Amino acid sequence: MEFLQLGIGRWLHVVAGVMWIGLLYYFNFVQVPALAAAAKDNTGAGITKHVAPRALFWFRWGAVATWVFGAVILGQHFLEAFLFLKPAYYPIGVGAWLGTIMFFNVWVLIWPNQKKILGMVQASDEEKAKSRRIAFLASRTNTMLSIPLLFFMTASGGLFRTAVWG
Repeated sequence: MEFLQLGIGRWLHVVAGVMWIGLLYYFNFVQVPALAAAAKDNTGAGITKHVAPRALFWFRWGAVATWVFGAVILGQHFLEAFLFLKPAYYPIGVGAWLGTIMFFNVWVLIWPNQKKILGMVQASDEEKAKSRRIAFLASRTNTMLSIPLLFFMTASGGLFRTAVWG
């Protein structure tokens, strides 16, 4: 079990996190500005029809994998970290909460609204405009939270090993 938690589980957590955060950065720093420019000359259908749905698939499931592997790494100490029951777990708990908030944003705010924006779900122009704003704000919130999340995700590994195995 220790190998799964600190060996392969930790690497899978990091790899999934790179996928998730990498796509988050792609959306915020590449796709959103590209779509704004494409809208000015009526292009961009390839992005919204082919690229965005695929990227959102990997984005959503990268979030799931990152969260699940993080929980696997914590194992029996999940509640101690998540509920801040022991001071040694506070940094890990902060990372767990940041990841949970970001996970919530992906599945509850970004994805349902992106389906409307991309035409995967019927929506009026007014609903699409509202969806754009919600998805934009949730995505930007995740971008801002990703900086401390990455810190706690990687820096707390040594703290966790010390707290659990001395």
